[in-house]
Amino acid sequence: MGKAMSTEAEYKAAVADLKSATDEVKKFAETSRTEIKNIGEVTKETKAAADKALTEMNALSARVTEMEQKGARGGGQNDQVAQSIGQRFVASDEVKAAMERGSSWKGTVQIEVKNITSASSTGTSGTTGLVVADRQPQIIQQPTRKLVIRNLLMPGATGSGSIDYVRETGFTNNADFVAEDPKDPKPQSDITFSLESLPVRTVAHFIMASKQILADAPMLQSYIDGRLRIGLGLKEDDALLNGDGTGVTIKGLMAQSIKYAQPAGVTIKDETMIDRLRLAMLQTTLAEYPATGHILNPTDWASIELTKDAQLRYVFANPLGLTGPVLWGLPVAESLAMAQGKFMTGAFSLAAQIFDRENATVSISTEDRDNFVKNMVTILAEERLALAVYRPEALINGDFTGIETTTTSGEAATTGGTGG
Repeated sequence: MGKAMSTEAEYKAAVADLKSATDEVKKFAETSRTEIKNIGEVTKETKAAADKALTEMNALSARVTEMEQKGARGGGQNDQVAQSIGQRFVASDEVKAAMERGSSWKGTVQIEVKNITSASSTGTSGTTGLVVADRQPQIIQQPTRKLVIRNLLMPGATGSGSIDYVRETGFTNNADFVAEDPKDPKPQSDITFSLESLPVRTVAHFIMASKQILADAPMLQSYIDGRLRIGLGLKEDDALLNGDGTGVTIKGLMAQSIKYAQPAGVTIKDETMIDRLRLAMLQTTLAEYPATGHILNPTDWASIELTKDAQLRYVFANPLGLTGPVLWGLPVAESLAMAQGKFMTGAFSLAAQIFDRENATVSISTEDRDNFVKNMVTILAEERLALAVYRPEALINGDFTGIETTTTSGEAATTGGTGG
C-alpha cells in the first residue's frame, strides 16, 4: 500500500515538474519573440537558456510517459492509457515542429486541452490518472408514459392564430306529407347556427446549457432536443383530455363533453364497470353519434380484464389471446392521462379535431439575456395548437362510482380460469 502511494506521489511530482518546464519553455519563446521585435535577433544568453529548458522538458516528458506506461501495464489496461496534459502537449504536432527546429524556433505554441464538465452531472467516475473507466455511450433516461389522446382525434392544420367554425345549435324539423293542392302551403323547418372562435394556444419550455458541454459532447444536444419534445407531448396529452380552458390553456375533451347519465328504459342488476361502459355507448347512440372507442386508466382496464364469474372463469378475456384491448366491439385506449376511476366513451374522430399551427420545434439561442457573456445557450421547445370539439354529445365522460370493481368471487384473485 505504501509503495503504491509512493509511486503515485512520484508520478504527480513528475507531472508538476513537466508543467513547470513547459511553462519555462513558453516563457523563453515569448522572450525570444520580444528580442527579435526589439533588436532583430535572439541574444546568446536567451538562446542557451531556451535550449536548456527545452532539453529538460523533453527529459521530463519521457519520464512521465515511461511512468504512465508502467502503470498501465501493471493495471492490465495497456490499450486505455490516459495521457497527461504534458504528454499531450509534447505529442502535439505544433510542439514537435518547434522541437525539430531547436534554437532556431521562434513563436508561440498554444494547445487546446478540453475538459468536459457539467454542473448537472452527479456521481463519481471510476476513471483515474492511469486507468480509464469503461464508459458506456448512451444515457439511461427516465421512463415516459405512452401518448394516445392525439391519435384518437381528427388531425388538422391552420395558418392562423384562431379557429372559427359554425355550430348548428337547433333544428326544428317540420317535414310532413302534403297534398297536391297548390293552395296548401308547405311546412317550414328551421335551422339555427352560432359562430364559435377558438384561440391557438402555445405550449413551451426551455433549459439552459453551456456552449462547452454541447460542443464537447454533441450527443447531448440531440438527447436534450428529444427530451424537450417529449415534455411538450406529455403536457399536450394531458391538456387534450383534462384541460379546463382557463387562462392561456386549451379546453380538453372532459370539459367539453356530456356527463354520463344512465339512459331511461334500461334496468341493470348488480351493475359492473363493463355494464356502465355499455350504457355510455347507448347514450351516444341515442344522441345519434355512435361511439367508436373508450379511454380508460390502465388500472381500471386491468380490473375489467380480470373480472371472473362464479366458476372463476374470465368473463370475456382470454389470457392466452393476442388480440388488442377491445370492449363491446370498440377499441380501448389506455392512458395515464385519464384519472383512475373515470372514463370517456365517444366518437372521437367525429366529435373533435386538433389544429396544429406550429409543430413541435426546438430552437437554440446565445442571445437570451446574458448568455453571450456567460457562454450559455438557451434551448427552447414549443408548439402551437387548438382543439375544436364540434359535437359534445358524441363524447360521454363518467366515473365508476358505486360499482364493485373486484371479481365476482372472493377466491378469484388467486385462481385462474379459461376464456369466457
